[in-house]
Amino acid sequence: MAENKIFAGPRVRRIRNGLQLTQTAMAEALGISPSYLNLIERNQRPLTVQLLLKLASVYKVDLEELQAGSGLAQLREVFADPLLAGELPGDQELVEVAEAAPNVSGGIVKLYRAYREQASRLRDLAALLAGEGHMAALADTRLPMDEVREAFEARPNHFARIEEAAEALHASLSPGDDLSGAMKAWLRREHGLAVRTLPVHVMPTLRRRFDRHSMRLFISERLSPFDQLREIAIEVASIACHEAIAAELEQFRFTTAEARRIGRFELARYAAHALMMPYAAFLAAAQRMKYDVAVLAARFQVSYEQVANRLTMLQRAGAAGVPFFLMEIDSAGNRLRRAGAQGFPHARFGGGCPKLNVQAAFAVPGQLLVDRVEMPDGTVFLTVARTVDGPQAAFHERVRRTAILIGCEATLANETVYGAAAVMPAIATGPACRLCERQGCLARAEPPITRPLGLDEMATGLSVFDFQ
Repeated sequence: MAENKIFAGPRVRRIRNGLQLTQTAMAEALGISPSYLNLIERNQRPLTVQLLLKLASVYKVDLEELQAGSGLAQLREVFADPLLAGELPGDQELVEVAEAAPNVSGGIVKLYRAYREQASRLRDLAALLAGEGHMAALADTRLPMDEVREAFEARPNHFARIEEAAEALHASLSPGDDLSGAMKAWLRREHGLAVRTLPVHVMPTLRRRFDRHSMRLFISERLSPFDQLREIAIEVASIACHEAIAAELEQFRFTTAEARRIGRFELARYAAHALMMPYAAFLAAAQRMKYDVAVLAARFQVSYEQVANRLTMLQRAGAAGVPFFLMEIDSAGNRLRRAGAQGFPHARFGGGCPKLNVQAAFAVPGQLLVDRVEMPDGTVFLTVARTVDGPQAAFHERVRRTAILIGCEATLANETVYGAAAVMPAIATGPACRLCERQGCLARAEPPITRPLGLDEMATGLSVFDFQ
């Protein structure tokens, strides 16, 4: 079998330059001629086993440094970033850079890691600046979903054109107690479109699918009756309210077609909630029932999650409700949705504190948790949290369980049924560990970026991240 040849000229040159040696000095130490070393460094001669051993013994070189592709994995990590993912059709150019210019390769990796670290710090600093009324534009990798989320979270969750169009549509349907039947009849009558529920084995990975050829809307049987109702409402609203949705979408001025597509879906989802729970009727019922989410869900025959989302939308001029905000997370702490009647209160509330009841809700699935929480600036909020389950899981699948928090300022707590439940002293929370300067916090997971760590060999605090 032929012996693999090792061409590692740029790496040998890197070692020599690092030791500040001339080619003559290194060649003499290795027992070869300067011209031969020159050929090796230009990849015109391979490294022999004897030379490898000599390098290792004379200069204490780790032989792994001379192995082909040692920097390739790190370059792959860099170019896997969404910002650069479309730049290279394959690995060949990365291999060439790693082989021919290992110093350049290492520099790219260092720059990328510094970029990620600085982007992380800028996100945190932007939150601090926002608290002082300043806005900071971040040079970070922004996916279309990030752009849409930021746009929706920064503004009130109320779209007047869609509300008016949805109320008019609901009135024209005259659904009585059967909104689902009325919407199905409208689709069939106006557009020749039939709605069918399909079993899991026929549509295993989709919630909803519109088949243009057979003019049928397929809904997965995995969904609860409430979620099936919303999927039908999304289809109806997308057709009947398309002008209002398009007008509201235009206000965002999204930069990519993908962001516009995601934004259009979010607005269609908003329109579905407005159709299922018409504004005037829902606001009147919410005020009469003191915003009891469970009772409202029974009244409108919808789910807890749907009512919680609808409560953040009640900001019609002259007819506004309590300005609730909402946050939904999964058990790993991933943020799935944030919205607010006046925009999500990032600066004052944050939502990243591990002491919030939305985190504790996963320990008691389905149970309602009500708290008063106090932020470092003294603002107190009323928060209500509980878990909700997603589509029906098969035997071999895990249940998709998330937790929803709705909140409002504590000064409005008595307008809700939950105000009397939050009788204990307010829990001291913060926006997020890296932005919070509360001393001695048992739940702290990270040090604040604004203060130096207070490491002391003679005394340790309650957290390994205690600071000065």
